[in-house]
Amino acid sequence: MDNEWNNTYITLGGYVDISKCRYLYFSIMFTVYVLIIGSNSTIVYVIWIQKNLHEPMYIFIAALLFNCVLYSTTVYPKLLIDFLSEKQIISYSACLFQFFVFYSVGWTEFLLLAAMAFDRYVSVCKPLRYRSIMKRNTVKMFLILAWFLPACHIAVQAIQSAKAKLCNLKLKGIFCNNAIYTLHCVRSEPITIFGVFALSDLVILPMLFTVFTYTKIFIISYQSSNDFRKKTAETCTPHLLILISYFCLMSYDIIIARVESDFPKTARFVMTLQIFLYHPLFNPFIYGLKMKQICNHLKKLFSSSKI
Repeated sequence: MDNEWNNTYITLGGYVDISKCRYLYFSIMFTVYVLIIGSNSTIVYVIWIQKNLHEPMYIFIAALLFNCVLYSTTVYPKLLIDFLSEKQIISYSACLFQFFVFYSVGWTEFLLLAAMAFDRYVSVCKPLRYRSIMKRNTVKMFLILAWFLPACHIAVQAIQSAKAKLCNLKLKGIFCNNAIYTLHCVRSEPITIFGVFALSDLVILPMLFTVFTYTKIFIISYQSSNDFRKKTAETCTPHLLILISYFCLMSYDIIIARVESDFPKTARFVMTLQIFLYHPLFNPFIYGLKMKQICNHLKKLFSSSKI
């Protein structure tokens, strides 16, 4: 079987009995997916066409929202197909590809948030050197690294998983997350070690850097004027809200994939949906409503479309 993994099909066993409500589930999730694509793409479009938003902070926001579209597209199309199918199956090769893209894009978010934190730190703490530090090439480098590094890390785990022998063909989930390791006959020590390394390198360290950076920013702003504190809170609070919510969801993903089999199936199904349900919808509303410049351009865009 380990030599023929391309022809091996995995049953996605995390679905509850959906035969009676399959069209309702499909309609709800399709609506959510359309809202995610529409809301995130709209803000990316506004940032793209408005030259006064071609600043590092807004470019990083656009990259973050574009990443949300990729993140959702990794899961939703297959999810919608499964709701309408009699059997919820996926080839092991496709499963590994979904695993690779989901975590590559997922871990990218932490690096983008860290880059945004650095941008805010330079803006608040070193305003006179901002232009010389946050050059266009610097922003490009941050964006390339944010997508390239996670892809390299996760590729190693995906390749190692492709070589592993399978003894279980039923995945305890509704998409291919880190629960794929439960399909292997033997828990691979190299995969485990590299997984811990990737988690530290792509999640823990960027998050600690982001929290440390914003702590310094808030300390400096606390010692400044009320207007400065208000402006700092307006630009930094959305980033922190996104970071906290996303970290909770991704931690949740790691935990839920390892919950024992006696955990109620319906509860597991509902809990797994939370991983990719709220966050892609949460981001555009946070940035669209909290960031004054973006909000103003959105109002102009929708008011002009009514004429």
